[in-house]
Amino acid sequence: MELIKCVVIDDEPLAVEVLVSFIDRVPFLSLEATCSNGLDAMAVLQRRKVDLIFTDIEMPDFSGIEMIKSLEVKPLFIFTTAYAHYAVEGFSLNAVDYLMKPIPFHRFLKAVTRAQCLLYADNSREMTTVLASESPDYIFVKSEYENLKINLCDIKYVEGLKDYIKIYTHSNKPILTLTSLLKFEEKLGKRHFIRVHRSYIISLRHIHSVQRNRIIIDNKRIPIGAIYKDEFVKIIEN
Repeated sequence: MELIKCVVIDDEPLAVEVLVSFIDRVPFLSLEATCSNGLDAMAVLQRRKVDLIFTDIEMPDFSGIEMIKSLEVKPLFIFTTAYAHYAVEGFSLNAVDYLMKPIPFHRFLKAVTRAQCLLYADNSREMTTVLASESPDYIFVKSEYENLKINLCDIKYVEGLKDYIKIYTHSNKPILTLTSLLKFEEKLGKRHFIRVHRSYIISLRHIHSVQRNRIIIDNKRIPIGAIYKDEFVKIIEN
């Protein structure tokens, strides 16, 4: 597994300690440096290749937002802050996520998993930028009385239920929407998703294991239909 190289930037020692302990718990993360301000971080970023930045926003002299704006080549970044009012500006800069302090580990894990999906979607940062402009990495889905934005890398699998489908993501509650599985399959595309049964589409990213004629994602056992098996086997073998 390729490691994601991280830098933590925060002027609060306790906040740095928490993030360092979280990074240590995630196998695909590697801590490259910790910095107490944005100016020191700029020096680190000039010397080292970094994939992901965790940065506080309110810091003396040079805010996290100012630092991100000043970078010519931007790694992926996640804002960590105690102030919710910066969220709109944070996401307008294309932040991977916006974590509110005190940060629970499950939210940290969700954010870094999203970063992993974005990084591993392509072979280089330049290619990621080009592809993002050509094909969005999210979709909008109508559910009840609102249109929900769903990041494609968050979708684990989709279940068809006659006129409705259920979309399973990192959230505990699946998203229910009125459409057919066939129409939704066309919307997802085939880059990371595959139909494995008349009632299921799965994300290749989230497969835990394959057991005979079943796919395991989380604790869900998803059957592999006979007419879909050959194509599925060909994809995972390659």
